[in-house]
Amino acid sequence: MRMKRLLILLLSFILFFYVQGQDTTATTNQDSALLIYRSAFPHINDLVHTKLDVHFDYEKSYLYGKAWITLKPHFYATDSLSLDAKGMDIKEVSMLKGNQRSPLKYNYDGSTLSIHLDKTYRSAENYTIYIDYTSKPNELKVQGSAAITDAKGLYFINPKGLDKNKPTEIWTQGETESNSAWFPTIDKPDQKCTEEITMTVPAKYITLSNGKLVSQVKNADETRTDTWRMDQPHSPYLFFMGVGDYSIVHDSYKGKEVNYYVEKEYAPVARKIFGLTPEMMGFYSRILGVEFPWPKYAQMTARDYVSGAMENTTATLHTDALQQDARQLVDGNKYEDYIAHELFHQWFGDLVTTESWSNLTLNESFANFSETLWFEYKHGKDAGDATNYHDIEKYLADPTNPTKDLVRFYYPDREAMFDMVTYSKGGRILNMLRNYVGDSAFFKALNLYLETYKYKNAEAQNLRLAFEQVTGQDLNWYWNQWYYGSGHPIFDISYQYDDSKKMALVTIDQTQGTGKIFRIPMAIDVYENGIKKRHAVWLQNEKDSFYFPYHQRPDLINVDGDKIVLCEKKDNKTLENFIFQYKHAGLYLDRREAIEYCVQHQDDPAARALLMLSLKDRYFELRSLTMNRLDFDNPLVKEAAEPVLLDLAKTDPDATVRGTALGFLGIYKKEKYKDLFLENVNDSSYTVAGNALIGLSLLDEPQAYHLAKEFSEHPAKGDLYYSIATLFILEEDTTKFDWVIEGFKKMPISDQKIAEGPELFAALIAKTKNTQQVELAVDTITKFGDMLSSGEKKELNKLVNSYLNQIVNLKKSQGLNEQAAYIVSKMK
Repeated sequence: MRMKRLLILLLSFILFFYVQGQDTTATTNQDSALLIYRSAFPHINDLVHTKLDVHFDYEKSYLYGKAWITLKPHFYATDSLSLDAKGMDIKEVSMLKGNQRSPLKYNYDGSTLSIHLDKTYRSAENYTIYIDYTSKPNELKVQGSAAITDAKGLYFINPKGLDKNKPTEIWTQGETESNSAWFPTIDKPDQKCTEEITMTVPAKYITLSNGKLVSQVKNADETRTDTWRMDQPHSPYLFFMGVGDYSIVHDSYKGKEVNYYVEKEYAPVARKIFGLTPEMMGFYSRILGVEFPWPKYAQMTARDYVSGAMENTTATLHTDALQQDARQLVDGNKYEDYIAHELFHQWFGDLVTTESWSNLTLNESFANFSETLWFEYKHGKDAGDATNYHDIEKYLADPTNPTKDLVRFYYPDREAMFDMVTYSKGGRILNMLRNYVGDSAFFKALNLYLETYKYKNAEAQNLRLAFEQVTGQDLNWYWNQWYYGSGHPIFDISYQYDDSKKMALVTIDQTQGTGKIFRIPMAIDVYENGIKKRHAVWLQNEKDSFYFPYHQRPDLINVDGDKIVLCEKKDNKTLENFIFQYKHAGLYLDRREAIEYCVQHQDDPAARALLMLSLKDRYFELRSLTMNRLDFDNPLVKEAAEPVLLDLAKTDPDATVRGTALGFLGIYKKEKYKDLFLENVNDSSYTVAGNALIGLSLLDEPQAYHLAKEFSEHPAKGDLYYSIATLFILEEDTTKFDWVIEGFKKMPISDQKIAEGPELFAALIAKTKNTQQVELAVDTITKFGDMLSSGEKKELNKLVNSYLNQIVNLKKSQGLNEQAAYIVSKMK
């Protein structure tokens, strides 16, 4: 039995009933903000070069900085300069003339430094401002977004070393406009300049920044001064500093340094985590026709990171979730997509940068799309198509997404642009465009765009012009529909066959009901006698009808034969059609659609037979999908699946599939599988070991509990952690509840299983009478989904509240009113 099912069963025994929780999510009236037109930022002065000299106060979490900022008027002569400088103490502002500094008059309101220059400067004149300042990021009150959860720019992690389980680190996060919390600048994406950063740090730490490390000087006070120089212009939000006790694992690409900065215990597996990076650099360079444009590429991990990753030029920062141990990596590198995504930003976002946050699609949609490109290249067509499909799911998960344009000039706050419209929908729009114009034209157009705007900024229309120049087509219709429009088509597809006239009629209704009709180029494949004939059609009406002649009634008519269109659909095929589609159409989504249909018809022998076949699908994800959708309460399904599950558990090449199969074998509660479970509880894969332990618990719970206590003395992550935690809660071993809570808290947010975590912690809260444990567990369960989209978070909060409402009543019935009150105070 899968852990989620077991936990829900456990909760039902504890709580006796299920009551749907009330939606307590507050809404904010943002109408006034939506009336503001978000234009590109005006250029009065342009950054030319930024030089910084900084050192850190670990006791106060301060940065003491000196900045030399070279600028020039953009076009019009000016005698003033405005710099973004958030929450700083400004000690000196001077004009630099040679080696002489002349004080300047200025006004500072805590966020903007307004400087009166010593004269009026014309557009051809450079001038350099010197600023002595202190950055105090922890005293800055700012707000982040769903993608970037905080915005104070500079982060001191465990600076005093008080937490013995956490390293001391310093790192920065600039996007969107947060780097101006640690150095004065014009903090806008349409500014670009070269850079030099000098950092003085304790000698035991290493540093990382943009560009190349050009000098290191050991100082007499056990510090070291490192200087990093970036000779190519890039935007201020991409400036970066990282400091900590890291191991550096060295790699290379065409003579350029490629380095991985990880905590020391992960150095032995760093190449298993990041080692595909050089191959990715080569792949992206080839398809774009633009070689990796920077002097080096480094990747660093960060504790308590406020995002998933950030594409700082030449120096990507990742969440520490990427630091997977050897057993986790047996299950596959869960973060290969992060590595691909951030690397592609070095071209799209760093080399060519959006001119404004309204055009963020030019950064994030491309990086999102790159994941599909990479997985298709490295792992095959199914892997690329699966990546594409899951991004469609992410976009559709939030019902507010179809109301938003991709390029938005009206939004409540720039952080709101970091949503699944910009990421997932934007990536799918590029994938559809690739399909429409063809690979050759698509990548030629990207090459033209990159070569034209390198080291500059662009907007979405610049991308359109590049595609039009290459293809010779007017693509305004595509940009107006997908870039400057909202929503997606919803299709109702029906089929009629007139055997007397040997004619098939396919009718496609657009039922989105928004008044907007989408214009869609599409392939329709007609399979007759096992032979496919492709028809290229255009959808452009609320109802489109297409006639196809045949000699023998088609086995299948497959609308959207490339399975490329971003849409929702009701496809009125028969079971026989879907079975044929699975066996002959062949794409990932062709097969997935057939599986999903047959899952709804498991009483039908033909549907069951297809599901038994899909348990052996060539793509591991569809094997797992089938297992998770089988109805094991249906005795015919259960009987048919057993031998296939046993074979998968023993022989499947994918560890996650083997683990899933072991978990479901536990449902059979057959003594003959006990040796198989015991054999696998020590498997190198956490997924295999965890599911084997749960399977064993259904046959011999005392032995499984004994093993759980033994395993808890060693690192346990992923499914093994959840299995051990589940057994501790089942056994009501409150002495181990702290282990459950602490183990979960140590996980990176991205590793916390949204599917199982709420049930786990709800069960723990219900079981324990220890107030401290209750409070810690409640704090944990109410933070679930902090990284989710607003729609997903809303649904998760409803689920969590439904559990907590019941637990409140339980606690009151036990006389634990203080605990009940605390739970109520934390509910969202």
